[in-house]
Amino acid sequence: MSSPSELFECRCRPSVWLLRLYLLALLLALVAPWLSSIALGWKLLAHVLCFLHVAWVLPRRVLLSSPHAFTGLRRNAEGWQLWSAAAGWQAVQLRPDSLALPAVVVLRFSLPGQRLVRGLCIPADALPADQHRRLRVLLKFSRRRWTEPGSWASG
Repeated sequence: MSSPSELFECRCRPSVWLLRLYLLALLLALVAPWLSSIALGWKLLAHVLCFLHVAWVLPRRVLLSSPHAFTGLRRNAEGWQLWSAAAGWQAVQLRPDSLALPAVVVLRFSLPGQRLVRGLCIPADALPADQHRRLRVLLKFSRRRWTEPGSWASG
């Protein structure tokens, strides 16, 4: 087991694997309306919505080029925190439905004062192998991984 005073910090890089998977899903989403028997207007609307999704998701979640993209993760005595260039380090509360697998870590989290639960996908090729393994171990065996930010110092 690890102690809460133990520091863990990592910086994610864009994942080629995630980009390929996203582009494959996009291709399927663009082809699907043309294989259905819906009106041309609905097909075009589906394409517009797909490209709006690409414009929002690609820089923030896949390419990590947006200042709002979460590119860093750390755990220290204050709890779990995520880094974005726009907001710096922000305390987060991890959710119990976070997932740590050898190929991918899916962090489900919420920011303090927000009810919205967000997700962050960290594929194995986004981190050095030893950091990805250590992150998986911390998520699986950390005693206080689901506690609210700021409650580590008091308890």
